[in-house]
Amino acid sequence: MSSLVLEQPSNAETSYVLLYNVSWEKLEQLDVALTGTSARLTYLDGLLEIMSPLSDDHEDNKKTLAMLLEVYMRMKNIRFYGRGSATIGNKEDNTRREPDESYNLGTKKPIPDLILEITVTSGGINKLKIYQRLGVPEVWFWEDGLLSLYCLQGDSYIKATKSNLLPELNLDLLAKYARMTDQYDAVNEYIQIITKEYNNPI
Repeated sequence: MSSLVLEQPSNAETSYVLLYNVSWEKLEQLDVALTGTSARLTYLDGLLEIMSPLSDDHEDNKKTLAMLLEVYMRMKNIRFYGRGSATIGNKEDNTRREPDESYNLGTKKPIPDLILEITVTSGGINKLKIYQRLGVPEVWFWEDGLLSLYCLQGDSYIKATKSNLLPELNLDLLAKYARMTDQYDAVNEYIQIITKEYNNPI
């Protein structure tokens, strides 16, 4: 029998419920029952997090960061494939997660190479544990205007100051424009910066 703990984060726009001792079969039943709602399910070893709804800040930050990253990769002729929030994980791995944004670099693969996570509340399941088990090479967290990178080395993540996948990317510059209030202006100004770098390589 599942046990329930209700958590209410400080951000009143977002709430989540934690369920313990949830079987994979029960997870699938809940997934069907919640179809068409804004709920997102995260699962790890019997622990199920149901989060809903996503705040405007969450969605705005996610889209701005994703657009900036995609601008960089296109301007640098880095082939990438956006995977969005496609669900990853399965019964064999005993995991399930819908990333905020995810990408494959170079070629399409079953598992993303790079995942973006926008954190607007603390608590719940440790997402890095899920991505570690699935072998995701890099996970970037955006929280309170700060960007934190975790690169997979062996069987664990190491907090990094630069991306292994995109070693030439200026993360401070990316974060600066991601913090801008106006998304349109942020992307346009970033395009100008990248264009100058592209035309005048060091």
